[in-house]
Amino acid sequence: MKLGAWMAMLAMTTGCATGSPTGAWVASDAVRYRSASPPAFPRAALSEEVAVRERAPAERPAKAPAPSKAPAVAKAPARKAPAKARVTPAKQTTASPAPTADPRERVLATARALVGQSSVQVSGKRYPADCTALIDATYSQAGVKFRGTIKPGDNGVTAMYRYAQANGRVYTSGRPVPGDLVFFRETYDQNRDGRRNDGLTHVGLVDGVDADGTVTVIHRVKRGVVRYRMNLARPHMARDPKTGEVLNDMLRSPGPGHPHVLTGQLFAAFGSVLPSGPAKPMAVAAR
Repeated sequence: MKLGAWMAMLAMTTGCATGSPTGAWVASDAVRYRSASPPAFPRAALSEEVAVRERAPAERPAKAPAPSKAPAVAKAPARKAPAKARVTPAKQTTASPAPTADPRERVLATARALVGQSSVQVSGKRYPADCTALIDATYSQAGVKFRGTIKPGDNGVTAMYRYAQANGRVYTSGRPVPGDLVFFRETYDQNRDGRRNDGLTHVGLVDGVDADGTVTVIHRVKRGVVRYRMNLARPHMARDPKTGEVLNDMLRSPGPGHPHVLTGQLFAAFGSVLPSGPAKPMAVAAR
């Protein structure tokens, strides 16, 4: 009980119940209580070195010491060159995404490289352990900084939502483009009043969209950077009853008197602030 209350207090400053607070964003005004949702809810083994030694034919037994000098000279085959070749693979860095001119691809490459990590560190900078910090880290690779539009009382998620409104677009229908933001509402009881009235509380980014409309989202939760699924056509369904495929992951844990809640049920909006991809928008949910 005490631990749960302590974690809830930490989450209050970020608008994202995923870890330690950023310390810069505090949610306190009516914005967070006004939901932004639409009304409808081995490395390969190194090759072995093979030494080939030539032995000079001995003409007479007395000359045996002479052939012994031949192996000493044969010792000179330049075996130092392979030793240098071993150093080159060791210099390869997997933490940084491959350079690309497309800012959207840089954001995606950075986010995908972080999946499975318990902490977020990009370009030598370590970011706080919450959902907004992951977006800060990945979007920094495209030169995007969200903090310019923050207002008093905004939490980090609301500030990013405002940025998308002012510098791009916020939308709730159409096929999302990989790299776009995904906003969620009321993923936890931020104001601890036992009611679902907390507004925007969580953010991630679109990793991809399946043929059936299931969106894969990369986001930061308590255990680290993970992928979740979200299907807006069937937001109340965890799995497809026919195929067993996951449609929506659990985003809000069960609470006293409340069942668990799925990603599709807590979806608020998508946000686009990066150059659009070639994909033409398509409907993913009937609202």
